[in-house]
Amino acid sequence: MTIGVWVLGDQLWAEQSALQSCVHLYHQTPVILIESLSHALQRPYHLQKLVLVWSAMRHFAIELRCVGWPVTYAQASDFRTPLLEWIKQYKITELRVMTPTDRPFIDLIQNLNLPIGVQFTPNNRFIWSDKEFRQWAAGRKRLLMEDFYRQGRQRFNILMEGNQPVGGQWNFDKQNRKPPKGKLTLPEALWFEPDSITQDVINFVKQSEAFKNNQSYWRIESFLWGVTRQQALQVLKFFVETRLSAFGPYQDAMVTGEQTMWHAMLSPYLNLGLLHPLEVVQKAEQAYLENQQQWELNSIEGFIRQVLGWREYMHGVYVYFQQDYSENNWFNHTHPLPAFYWTGETKMNCLHQILTQVKQIAYAHHIQRLMVLNNFALIAGISPQELENWFHAAFIDGYDWVMQTNVLGMGQFADGGMIASKPYAASANYINNMSDYCKNCTYNHRERSTDNACPFNFFYWDFLARHYNQLKNQPRMTQILRNLERISPEELQTIRLLADNWHNNYTAHCQS
Repeated sequence: MTIGVWVLGDQLWAEQSALQSCVHLYHQTPVILIESLSHALQRPYHLQKLVLVWSAMRHFAIELRCVGWPVTYAQASDFRTPLLEWIKQYKITELRVMTPTDRPFIDLIQNLNLPIGVQFTPNNRFIWSDKEFRQWAAGRKRLLMEDFYRQGRQRFNILMEGNQPVGGQWNFDKQNRKPPKGKLTLPEALWFEPDSITQDVINFVKQSEAFKNNQSYWRIESFLWGVTRQQALQVLKFFVETRLSAFGPYQDAMVTGEQTMWHAMLSPYLNLGLLHPLEVVQKAEQAYLENQQQWELNSIEGFIRQVLGWREYMHGVYVYFQQDYSENNWFNHTHPLPAFYWTGETKMNCLHQILTQVKQIAYAHHIQRLMVLNNFALIAGISPQELENWFHAAFIDGYDWVMQTNVLGMGQFADGGMIASKPYAASANYINNMSDYCKNCTYNHRERSTDNACPFNFFYWDFLARHYNQLKNQPRMTQILRNLERISPEELQTIRLLADNWHNNYTAHCQS
């Protein structure tokens, strides 16, 4: 009997469960990694994401070989062909794969019709296992992230003093919403020049006819992301030493030309398996405990909440909900995704700035994603499925499990409130307060019913009016709807016309 291990492109960790199940016989256990061209063409993925995944896979294959695993690295049009050749070459009788995080990939493997049995080992890339999250969620009327986060803090003893949170409270979020007023001294980001392996991947992607269309959307130069666990650990160390202590106050702020602010830039490495979330959380906690006389707790708690709280919660919710979660569309929004999401060419400066940034580095931080990119699509009535598909293709950290819950649930309220306690809809006032984008915009962020009104304004009020009957039963929307009720019927009609005209003009522009 010969067991073989297939390592997937987002499982690049020596301690992942499929490898660990054979570690006692690692010299005799064939391993395969596969670059599938057809899989890469399922969406018009950002070129930098393709480079990141394939370069990280190639580096990981070398690392496994260096410690003695017999590794086959295949580049093919599909997954099945190289798997069959490898199975035959090594006389493999059982294939082991760590359970994929994304549901579609489980289906893909099960539909390969391989001549041997496939054993899925438990996914150990997260702090909470799938089984543990299901046990936590069972019987609850509402899956509140705050409840889950507090239990996680207690269970893993993170920022705790006995059974009480350090600092006397669980959540310091109110201290982490400062607008970017005045002159801010922003930290540098840690980037890496491509080595020869990464450069080979860049050249392949640039020269491949298969990705010609992708090149019209995304930039591949300059690719500066890390591609190994060693580099990912460097980014973690750099963040802890230079950014973490000041992460909190301005984590929601947006500044023109500043691509990373104080953010950790760790999500691509976490989502590839190059870092484990528990080690990230523990490094942050350790740094705080060593510097608590100088560091403010709100920064460290805010960061830990994003990883131990939000990230783990999003994955757990994805596991817990059924396959048809991706079809949710509570508001029945059906407008097509505007072309400027792909091109960045729009007069709305906030969208132009962020979309241009995404084109350049395949990244935007959580408020840029939620309160600008998601917010506009929500209030403009864009199809949540089209938006989720764009997010999945555009972002370097995008995967099915990440984007379904974050975009459909949190960003679009398409699940009717399974995740979010209210729709995250906002007018230009929020963007003006939390950024400097509005200063250099064609539109007036103070106007809502004139020809020069910011589309975020007339779409916001039109969204509230369109869905008044659905929203009035949402407790956190009561005050907002009272503000809507103060707008005269005549102005609401003007707002509706502005919204309709915007869609009509956009549609005509797309068809011309």
